[in-house]
Amino acid sequence: MIMTSRRDKYKRFITFGTAMILLCFLIGGFAFMWYRYYSDTIVLPYYRRGNWVLIGIYGLMAYLFFRAFGGFRLGYLKRTDMLYSQLLAIFCVNIVAYFMVSLIGRDFMALTPFLALTGADLVFISVWSFVSGKVFLSIYPPRRLIILYGSRQAAALVMKMSQRVDKYMICESVSITEPRERIEEQIMRYEGVIICDIPAEQRNNYLKFCFERSVRAYIAPKISDIIIRGADDIRLFDTPLLLCRNYGLDFEQLFVKRAFDIVFSAVGLILASPFMLAAAAAIKLCDGGPVFYKQTRLTIGGKPFELYKFRSMVVDAESMGGPQLAAENDERITPVGRLMRRIRFDELPQLLNILKGDMSAVGPRPERPELTEEYKKSMPEFEFRLKVKAGLTGYAQVTGAYDTTPYDKLKMDLMYIENYSFRMDLQLILMTLKTIFSPDTAGSESAAPVPGAESLEGLEGENDESGEAEEKTDGKY
Repeated sequence: MIMTSRRDKYKRFITFGTAMILLCFLIGGFAFMWYRYYSDTIVLPYYRRGNWVLIGIYGLMAYLFFRAFGGFRLGYLKRTDMLYSQLLAIFCVNIVAYFMVSLIGRDFMALTPFLALTGADLVFISVWSFVSGKVFLSIYPPRRLIILYGSRQAAALVMKMSQRVDKYMICESVSITEPRERIEEQIMRYEGVIICDIPAEQRNNYLKFCFERSVRAYIAPKISDIIIRGADDIRLFDTPLLLCRNYGLDFEQLFVKRAFDIVFSAVGLILASPFMLAAAAAIKLCDGGPVFYKQTRLTIGGKPFELYKFRSMVVDAESMGGPQLAAENDERITPVGRLMRRIRFDELPQLLNILKGDMSAVGPRPERPELTEEYKKSMPEFEFRLKVKAGLTGYAQVTGAYDTTPYDKLKMDLMYIENYSFRMDLQLILMTLKTIFSPDTAGSESAAPVPGAESLEGLEGENDESGEAEEKTDGKY
């Protein structure tokens, strides 16, 4: 275990080094293409420094896109997820770079060199992902872990972690009812401990035990833990304090967020208008029914508003068996609706909600008042998520999965609220694009389920108007 601890100290250095190899190749490929095909063909060629600045901008874009999509998270994401993140990132970088070069050249420049560059990037990225993954796994094999549980054996958590056999190896579980000496002895036999649903006092004792002996500890957080994580460090004379403000976002954050929402929704409506018109025509031609539907949802402070969507089910769908969740092959979904759900076009009218101020681009997904009251019976803290505006996408939608429990989604929403930043909003929007193009990538490392939320699992994704199930949007998008 001492050797493992020593190797861990170099993990960031190794991931940084491998990321720099990848980034240097991408920048070098662009530089070669620029000098060979474009630098002398633009109207006013650059001198040396101008070329260097352009290449530097390309490198910065590559870093930002790869960072946003998780392309540098070697050892954290599954190998397939990381490869997909890198491929999506390089497509975005090269598309933006092509239009940047065309803008500099004052015309649409030749596309073939960019296509060749993208092809070479794809080949190198695939090789890099395979080789670096193999090397990383040989240096850092799966950690041997033990689970310390309370009233339940955290079977759901074990099942989720068992999906990452490249990262975790759960070897044993021990109950908190065992004698403390035996538990501590068992913990020391492994490389880390997962602390689940145990009383706060005992959890603190074992956390201090792990800290003293430099044993890695994974903790399933409680709501209070997440609130404390968003606290500010202050000092009263010689006494450190944690200040939990507990009022959501401050004025400056609200101002910046609203300004961004206006720009985001306005630009989004302009770009999406042709697709929205095509979707509206297709819905009308399909069955002659209404194009849109409205449904009452809750936003900041519990304020009700009318949420807009494209109709994806038959008219009066609830008359066909009453309210029920939409299944994968639900016959109530129209052919046009099925396609829209697959590509998330049914959510586009919510850009109007954002422009009106009912919603934000990023925030907790809005729930129906009836569902909110039902959730609060088992989760009194569910109302905490109403400290910010509801969002088109959010932290829970990007990092969660279809089977993520409502309690875990609540915790992820609170993590967003307590750690909000404009940068986080931008990153979540980019990550949403990733989940749109490949829905299965979301939740590759889902949050650990909290025991006690099982009774709410059947409530997730209750029906919208006309039986429209929200399972899709609340699960990933």
